[in-house]
Amino acid sequence: MISRSAIARCLVVSILVGTSLPRGLAADEFPKHTIKIVVPVPPGPLLDVIPRLIAQKLSAKWGVAVIIENRAGAAGDLGAEVVAKADPDGYTLLASPPAPLVVSEHLHSSLNFAPRALVPVSVMVKLPTVLVANPKVPASNLQELLAYAKANPDKLTFGSPGVGSTPHLGMERLMKAAGIRLVHVPYQGMAPAMNDLLGGHIDLMLDLYGNASPGIQARKLKLLGVATPGRLPQEPDVPAISEALPEFDHVEWFAIVAPPRTPTPIVLMLSTAIAEALALPDVAARLADFAAIPVGSNPDAAAAFIQLESARWRDLINANGLKIN
Repeated sequence: MISRSAIARCLVVSILVGTSLPRGLAADEFPKHTIKIVVPVPPGPLLDVIPRLIAQKLSAKWGVAVIIENRAGAAGDLGAEVVAKADPDGYTLLASPPAPLVVSEHLHSSLNFAPRALVPVSVMVKLPTVLVANPKVPASNLQELLAYAKANPDKLTFGSPGVGSTPHLGMERLMKAAGIRLVHVPYQGMAPAMNDLLGGHIDLMLDLYGNASPGIQARKLKLLGVATPGRLPQEPDVPAISEALPEFDHVEWFAIVAPPRTPTPIVLMLSTAIAEALALPDVAARLADFAAIPVGSNPDAAAAFIQLESARWRDLINANGLKIN
């Protein structure tokens, strides 16, 4: 049964859509043609999979094509720049990990886009992350890893999807908390980094549980710790990193944002449709396979969350002197 509050929200959206769209654009005129969702990573990892799930449902709902365009590079900034410069009509969107939205402006002295000008539509999901190692690493748990790393500074390597990506910064935070030194190896995306981890070319990685799970189940990766505040239901015997390093946690999230100045009614329509898609039983079941937690926040809640995350990463970057010119 649909709640009264849900009906009220729908009525508010309907009123806004009917009265606040730009002149000449009626409520039933969006969308009329293909919507493009820019994903700032190569095809393959969860950040590519989840927007495709949502795109399929939006396409079915509206009867127009909703396509994914992969624009990898610069820890997500290249894709974000494309969307920041797109027309503010709702037909070009960004499905983003945290870095372009809440990290890049604090890490770089200058950018070709303004992250704060992008219009939050919805935080789609939150995802747990895990610390995984190649089997050749001489440690079977987190305590053994930390002991080995302390005794062998700069010997172990870790991969990430680029300098300034949240997996990179999460490992920087881990190193500082544990008092260890590791060597960072940046890649153009998580998929090539994972390939090298599986191949033994790098030693460690902080990655989404959904990305790492196949390797863990096949015993091609060692799961050393989970980066969520508590233990994962899927891996109840694996300690949280915070059990050894109090207050350490690292949870990723994916958001949908629109170009600057996108009209509020269009943003509301998109946000509502995305929340509906995330609530569909088949989508929820698929997300559960990845241990993904559906959120589907409204634009105001998404904006507030992104602002909090921006402050959190700003403080970490400043505290560690991680500025990039």
